[in-house]
Amino acid sequence: MKLSAIACFSSLFANKARTFTALAFGALALHGPMAHAAYPERPIQVVVSFPPAGATDILARAIGQKMSESLGQPVVVENRPGAGGVIGLSQAAKASPDGYTIYLAAVTNVAIAAAAYSAQPVHLVKDFVPVAGVGTVPHMLVVPSSLPVQNVSQLIAYLKAAPGKYNFASQGAGTLSHLESEVFKASAGVDLVHVPYKGSSQALPDLMAGTSSMMFDSIPASMPHVKSGKLRVLAVASGKRVAMLPNVPTVDESGVKGFEANNLFGFSAPKGTPPAVIATLSKAIQTALDAPDLRQRMQEQGVELKFTPAAEFGVMVEQEFRAWGKAVEAAKVKLD
Repeated sequence: MKLSAIACFSSLFANKARTFTALAFGALALHGPMAHAAYPERPIQVVVSFPPAGATDILARAIGQKMSESLGQPVVVENRPGAGGVIGLSQAAKASPDGYTIYLAAVTNVAIAAAAYSAQPVHLVKDFVPVAGVGTVPHMLVVPSSLPVQNVSQLIAYLKAAPGKYNFASQGAGTLSHLESEVFKASAGVDLVHVPYKGSSQALPDLMAGTSSMMFDSIPASMPHVKSGKLRVLAVASGKRVAMLPNVPTVDESGVKGFEANNLFGFSAPKGTPPAVIATLSKAIQTALDAPDLRQRMQEQGVELKFTPAAEFGVMVEQEFRAWGKAVEAAKVKLD
């Protein structure tokens, strides 16, 4: 009887020990160092390829602020301008594919740079995965208010009267701002000298002073100076008129037939970023774009917000690369 009691006690003790061990390991699984916190658990960095105050920067900060509200973490913008956008693109591509570094692409600019530069260290299609499209930021053709022209036809006549005497400013070599002017030059038959800057913020002071004669620039960057009377807008570069500027014609309507540049924007992440993380980011972006105050604020600056899911945005990116690859070739622009 004593042996039987001891055996029963030992069995009971062993069962309790196993139960305790299982509970302990369960607690470690839930709270121990092997556990993975839900994404995101720290700030997210958005890399942009242009300096502060330009369209890309304005868009990144406005959307990032709304994203941080739904994600519960700060969304921090880092400006890395230069080389037609390649510097910022390269930094984002080298980041860990964990969702804590994403890239807001001015897709049209990236597509142009990919075609205009022979050697590209990184590629938006090959080295990134799409997260979401956010809309378009049309450019407009602006001139100093001191220039004696009121429309595109008068500008062309003015420039043709003195071939090679005048120049145009751009946001940088290989940017959309640059290529638009090259296409405009070829289509209108005018001779202009290119003066590249590092973004709108550096180009606009010289343009307003009359050092440059014209520039294709984003509406958010140039519009304050149009309102102040220092710049005059002659046309918008998009395929259709912009809602906030209903009386301003397109370049095509102004006589330069076939001219169209819609300037697509969207978020991408380094290749290898987990699908679940992409889905979380995409949802946060969609929530941000649905915010009425953000939509109104961006519309007032000429930004046309539109959420596009990752797969569809990826197709749009590839289309931009094909279209602008042909445009760069036709304009014979090479930046090496």
